Amino acid sequence: MKDLNIKNDWTVLELQNLYDLPFNDLLWKSHELHRKYHNPNEIQISTLMSIKTGGCPEDCKYCSQSIRYDTDINLEKTLPLIDIIKQAKDAKESGATRFCMGAAWRNLTQSNLKKVKEMVKEVKSLGLETCVTLGMLSDTQAQELKEVGLDYYNHNLDTSEEYYKKVVTTRTYQDRLDTLQHVRDAGVKVCSGGILGLGEGNIDRIKLIQVLANLNDHPESVPINRLVKVEGTPYFDNFEVDEFDFIRVIALARIAMPKSYVRLSAGRDTMNEQMQALCFFAGANSIFYGEELLTTKNSTIAHDRELLKKLKINTMRDSTDVDVDKKTKKLKDIPVSINNTQKPYA
Repeated sequence: MKDLNIKNDWTVLELQNLYDLPFNDLLWKSHELHRKYHNPNEIQISTLMSIKTGGCPEDCKYCSQSIRYDTDINLEKTLPLIDIIKQAKDAKESGATRFCMGAAWRNLTQSNLKKVKEMVKEVKSLGLETCVTLGMLSDTQAQELKEVGLDYYNHNLDTSEEYYKKVVTTRTYQDRLDTLQHVRDAGVKVCSGGILGLGEGNIDRIKLIQVLANLNDHPESVPINRLVKVEGTPYFDNFEVDEFDFIRVIALARIAMPKSYVRLSAGRDTMNEQMQALCFFAGANSIFYGEELLTTKNSTIAHDRELLKKLKINTMRDSTDVDVDKKTKKLKDIPVSINNTQKPYA
């Protein structure tokens, strides 16, 4: 039977009408879908590390690693494999189930591909999900990464196609879409989202969600970032994104892509606990652990643990370590909607 909640033909008007709903109505719709497809009191913990920092030739106006901007980021060589393995082990010990590796490259060379393949194999052997973000990929490179066990490839669209031209000039929107297609064709899961706070309007945020939701298959992972303003970049003086606008985008992503993991990503250190709690209610079900995301500040692990404790939200563990019956039993008596017309998560 076709799932009527899964659509790949959203119009801008449909999404605009959802976005413009009264705040409580929008969150109610998104939370009902969130509860239907996910455990509403569980999030996945991911860790993101930079395996190669600085020296990127691109001109993304938000990025501290571009060689075009005078930031305090120094050019570093690719980290040794032994260092990556240690950080992956530490991440797993802290509760992460996914380990993401990022490099400041425009595209992946064959020599770098060889190094990354070794990293993926080693991290995968630890029982962690693997994710990399390395710039543009060819179809054959995506296939090689799949063969060594890569689970996810991250390549954000950032914003709408119309506004994208104001953010980046060294690659096109279609370049990004092509990489996503190569990843999908290779059988690797897609991780793609955007950044709020680039100077875009609400319509650009809506169109971003439309593009992602209208892919032939929804991205399994949709990171929503709040711009981390880095001194020296053109966007350092940008206005902060309104908290309620940000939460609305989280809710819209959940409604448009019900089965996807919506990832509350960069910029959480600027969000208070109440804002993050509303994001979780609206449909976000993953965060990044660690005091740094690539080169930017993140919320501390201690703070995150305390927040999740207050909210009584559990962290997802490796499925091999979880007794599914025990995990779901706690939720059987929790209704999804006031009239109980939908089944609770189970």
